[in-house]
Amino acid sequence: MRAVVLSLIVLATPAAQDRPLPDQDAFAAQVKRHLATDEERQSGYTFIEKRIEQKLDASGRSKDRSVKVFEVYPGLPGEERYRRLIEENGRPVPAGDLAKRDRSRQKEVEDYARKLSIASERTKTTREQDKARREYSAAVDDIFHVYDIRMLRRESLDGHDTIVATLTPIPGVKPLTDDGKIMRHFKARAWISEADYELVRVEIEAIDDLSFGLGLLARVHKGTVATYQRKRVNDEVWLPAEVTWTASARVMLFRQLRLRGVSEFSNYRKFTVDTSTIYTAPRP
Repeated sequence: MRAVVLSLIVLATPAAQDRPLPDQDAFAAQVKRHLATDEERQSGYTFIEKRIEQKLDASGRSKDRSVKVFEVYPGLPGEERYRRLIEENGRPVPAGDLAKRDRSRQKEVEDYARKLSIASERTKTTREQDKARREYSAAVDDIFHVYDIRMLRRESLDGHDTIVATLTPIPGVKPLTDDGKIMRHFKARAWISEADYELVRVEIEAIDDLSFGLGLLARVHKGTVATYQRKRVNDEVWLPAEVTWTASARVMLFRQLRLRGVSEFSNYRKFTVDTSTIYTAPRP
């Protein structure tokens, strides 16, 4: 879904209403200046993630439910954030298991530090980071190519004045990036803070079936909806608050499962090398 979320942040073509909407070009330019993925936003913070996953029967009722609570820390360059499982289905992870995982993580960090002491490895890491930035920039450019983007109206959301925008794939347009190829399978509605030029909420809907893993592992069906919600933290930055999603997956190529998930993010704190690892975890 990363490509779709990227496509929600840049806006175009205002519609008429009582109080004129912001100038298209000026507003889009400001929004683009504030563009950043959730991964980048969260990279300077530690936080709690509560992840709820459900298996559904044919009628959509939950038949199995799991709840995991993680402490989340910035990852090493080139890797995803580090998630430290501290609670599962209401039961704290035993201290001995946590200590074992912490030792393993410490070894990974030390190995990475040793690698960076080698000039060739530093150069390789820099090249990889530059490549990732170029790919991200190309995906942003593809937004304008793939979507018909329209500003509709103002709405108040969680106490913030927002601009509501829709993004609809343009028929027959050939995407220029792999992210763009994913974008064309989804339409979306976004709420953007008018004061901060930041994404507050987005609803994404699949407009046709989309398969992953050569169609053998998972499928997003037409009509499937995912939502992303952000909140303003410490009156300074917008960070993810909740993500919801549904999908189906095929197990051992035969049995199909329907899945639903919710991720809730809380307890954001700026990360430093001496940031405490002690949290008060939310209860399921």
